[in-house]
Amino acid sequence: MALDAITPSASTSAPGAPKSAKDANDGSEQRFLKLLVTQLNNQDPLNPLDNAQLTSQLAQMSTVSGIEKLNTAFQALLAQSSSSQVLQSASLIGRTVLVPGNELALTQGTNVPFAVDMPGAAESVKATITNAAGATVRSYDLGALPPGVKTLSWDGLADNGAPVADGAYTLNVLATGGDAKVVASALTYANVVSVAQGSNGVALDLGANRKASLGDVRLIL
Repeated sequence: MALDAITPSASTSAPGAPKSAKDANDGSEQRFLKLLVTQLNNQDPLNPLDNAQLTSQLAQMSTVSGIEKLNTAFQALLAQSSSSQVLQSASLIGRTVLVPGNELALTQGTNVPFAVDMPGAAESVKATITNAAGATVRSYDLGALPPGVKTLSWDGLADNGAPVADGAYTLNVLATGGDAKVVASALTYANVVSVAQGSNGVALDLGANRKASLGDVRLIL
C-alpha cells in the first residue's frame, strides 16, 4: 500500500524561525506559572507560602507582561508613524527647500537666493561669497540681526560691480555679539529629488550627493 506524502501544516514554524512577540510573552507566562506550581507543590507544609508573597509574585508577572505588551504596541505605532511620515514627505519631491548648506551655483542672467540662519541675536553679521580659489568676490555687511532667518539674493556681480564667471561658489557667514562669536549658519536652496526613511527619520535626497533631514528644512517653495 502506497503511503501518502506528509505535508507540514501551515501553523508549523520552520526550524530557527524567530518567535513573535506574542509567542515570547506567552512563553514567559507559561514558565512563570510552571515555576509557581512547582514552588507550591514543594513548599514546606509547616511554613507555606503566604498570600502576600503569592500576590506579590503574581503582580510582578502581570507588570512584566504588561510592559512587554506596551513595548510591542509602541514599536508598532512607531513603525506606522514612520511610514506615514515618509508618505507625507513625498509631496516635497520636485519642490525647492531652504536647508543648511554653503554651495552656490551661479548662472549669468539669474539671481542666486540664499539665507542666513540666526539662532540668537548678533550685533554684527557678515556674509561673503568666495570662488574656487578662496578669494572673496562679494561681501555683505548685514549689521545687527535678531534671531531668525534672513533671506538674501546674489545678483552675480562682484564687489566692484563687474559680473563674475558662471560656476560654483561658497557662502560663508560670520556673526559676532560684542567680543563673542555667535553661532550662525548659511542656508541655500535645493530641489528635492526623492525621500526615504533613514536611521534618523525621513531623509531628503537633494541631488549632487547632497542630503538633508526633514528637520533641516527652514522654508518650502
